[in-house]
Amino acid sequence: MHASNPMDYQALATQIKEWASELGFARAAITGVDLAHAEAGLADWLARGFHGEMDYMARHGLKRARPAELVPNTVAVISVFMPYRAGGLDPHAVLADTERAYISRYALGRDYHKVLRNRLQQLADRLAAQIGPFGHRVFVDSAPVLEVELAKQAGLGWRGKHSLLLNRDFGSFYFLGELFTDLPLPPDPPLPKEHCGNCTACIEACPTQAIVAPYQVDARRCISYLTIELKGPVPLEFRRAIGNRVYGCDDCQLVCPWNRFAATSAETDFAIRHGLDDVTLLALFAWSEDDFNTKMAGSPIYRIGYAKWLSNLALGLGNATPSPAIGAALAARADDPSPLVREHVAWALQEGGYVAKGL
Repeated sequence: MHASNPMDYQALATQIKEWASELGFARAAITGVDLAHAEAGLADWLARGFHGEMDYMARHGLKRARPAELVPNTVAVISVFMPYRAGGLDPHAVLADTERAYISRYALGRDYHKVLRNRLQQLADRLAAQIGPFGHRVFVDSAPVLEVELAKQAGLGWRGKHSLLLNRDFGSFYFLGELFTDLPLPPDPPLPKEHCGNCTACIEACPTQAIVAPYQVDARRCISYLTIELKGPVPLEFRRAIGNRVYGCDDCQLVCPWNRFAATSAETDFAIRHGLDDVTLLALFAWSEDDFNTKMAGSPIYRIGYAKWLSNLALGLGNATPSPAIGAALAARADDPSPLVREHVAWALQEGGYVAKGL
């Protein structure tokens, strides 16, 4: 497609990285599309059922490891990341206070899908303005893409034992995105080594022991999966361990030594909204469906829906230090229209001793 227009692809790659920086990406790097080395691990993960109810993972199968099958004519992938940590109340303090709701740090601001997709499209538009039309497609956690493997192969970091990408300068508190392209851009080299060493802090910190081995996460045990992806009731064995984590979980990242260096994001879209870094479970549980739809519009939390949100909060309240206010709030939703909410509320009433105490 581009042979008739000789081009200095090395210079173009340098220009792309400069544009990416101007668009707010902390890092950008380029890799090829050969991920054959990752296929066996992906197949084994799926065969063991570690994807849980995320049927789309199995449905696409090995296409995740084959970018050129996903987007024909793809020969290079531009991988980028953007930090999202926005400060706010210390997450350890929130986790330690059973009356507060813990929301994963990535979900405190605007929906990252829209933010990164828009910036990556701007990057593609700049590139097209420079060289003319070219084949490309933007991805942000929205298709069968092995984004961590691509970023690792591009040299943006290494895979931590919690399976997330780690970078020496930014830790792991960032979003990944990709621009698939038919341009033969020169690939960047992967890092010569990883830097986790003998550390197993993330494995030991997981409340539900979801990191079943270094680099292997059983999603069916992961609190992020249980509070976001799982459609039905949370299995009894995990309800206590969830604590006050009502949307996602950051424990494996919070204990990682590399996140001592994690930068605070300069991106205003990731600024904390509605005081979600410091809010009580009772305050959130009091929201009406209109409150939820209005306040969570534009948030990644919106997609789980009101019933799932209430059911997560009910578990948090069941794990909180018992009080008459909590008992009354739970009792008021004991006959909620949602079977999921009713089940979790019934568990919370029982777990907190409210049924026996008559609170």
